[in-house]
Amino acid sequence: MNMSRTEERSRERLVVIGGDAAGMSAASQARRLRGPDELEIVAFERGHFTSFSACGIPYWVGGDVPERDRLIARAPEEHRARDIDLRMRTEVVEIDVEGARVRARDVDSGAESWTSYDKLVIATGARPIRPDLPGVDAPGVHGVQTLDDGQALLDTLTATEGRRAVVVGAGYIGVEMAEALINRGYEVTVVNRGKEPMSTLDPDMGRLVHRAMEGMGITMIDDAEVTALRTGDDGRVRAVVTEDAEYPADVVVLGIGVRPETELAKAAGLPLGDHGGLLTDLSMRVRGHEDIWAGGDCVEVHDLVSGLERHIPLGTHANKHGQIIGANIGGGYATFPGVVGTAVSKVCDLEIARTGLREKDAHRAGLQYVTVTIESTSRAGYYPGAAPMTVKMLAERRTGRLLGVQIVGREGAGKRVDIAAVALTAGMTVEQMTSLDLGYAPPFSPVWDPILVAARKAVAAVRSGAS
Repeated sequence: MNMSRTEERSRERLVVIGGDAAGMSAASQARRLRGPDELEIVAFERGHFTSFSACGIPYWVGGDVPERDRLIARAPEEHRARDIDLRMRTEVVEIDVEGARVRARDVDSGAESWTSYDKLVIATGARPIRPDLPGVDAPGVHGVQTLDDGQALLDTLTATEGRRAVVVGAGYIGVEMAEALINRGYEVTVVNRGKEPMSTLDPDMGRLVHRAMEGMGITMIDDAEVTALRTGDDGRVRAVVTEDAEYPADVVVLGIGVRPETELAKAAGLPLGDHGGLLTDLSMRVRGHEDIWAGGDCVEVHDLVSGLERHIPLGTHANKHGQIIGANIGGGYATFPGVVGTAVSKVCDLEIARTGLREKDAHRAGLQYVTVTIESTSRAGYYPGAAPMTVKMLAERRTGRLLGVQIVGREGAGKRVDIAAVALTAGMTVEQMTSLDLGYAPPFSPVWDPILVAARKAVAAVRSGAS
């Protein structure tokens, strides 16, 4: 009689590809629920670090976080102490779905070996978009996604005598790296192909970010397509070239965004969505594969507002995915219903937040909507430190259902987006929002919180049918 792989080994084997948030959260949660006598866990990580905060890298580069190791939540030794066979500097280069095994390569020696699995977790993350341009691989050009990337950038900043930096791209990473470089005393130029920075906002709100960044001494070049990175005689980057101009640079940071790291999954025939991310069910199982899970920046998630699939690479989602995967592999049951698209960032003292749909998202989803924009302050106007903020709100035209909120302002503005995120998750209308019992005292808010002011105006717009 033929024995199964599990019977031959006397215990199940879980293989995890990727040693950051989703992968190691899944491994740790599975270990909590199933001991080493029952479940063997093997994890592969191609880099030098595990369980680190990629979101904190701009603040480490900028000096707000003084030490790299503060971004590491759990070192490899800590995982190994919990009976997780964590193999660092080892890259999985092939998934054999039919044979239920993976082929891994030692990054330093090149040695390869196969490891079989009963359960597989794919947590390969995302990779920075690196455009195919002349000079893009020159010394002094950096993407920022891992701690290794952050260290390489810091090494360049330390070794470079010049003080001119160009950031290509003006999304979250772009504006955060612009702040980091300003904090380090660089002259910063941001070259952005969009008409305004922060394409996750509507253009009218992105325009507020543009003005504020220029007020901080950052040179903003919008609606510009980079065509090349010019290098000097020593081969190092010297300038960023567009169709119309050339911007001198001693260091270049690519902040164009990221794509799901799913080449392995694609080669294995696993299902990918329109954005290139793995498709899973509510339990984070890869669709059509009973023993394969995926989570983190390599998957697409369900948008609770539009009903569509989206790629939203955030550490908050990755950690939740890992917990859910680990619970299911560990014998429990958990689901990830979806997201509403909440994000918050800052550049210097400007806070930028959004949740739900932009106007183009609502249009793409076939929704009819109204928009309102209000100006308010973070505290009672008479209280010291009251700072201005702008709130934009979208609501469904017929029903008044909240569709999205964007906020740009100073201290106290950004985290107000959480009110809207809860309302979106609950499916509230803007009229229902006006009755929310929010905390009030002059040091924290006007009598009518800016979110409620926007909701009241949205109610009027819905009733009148205005756009």
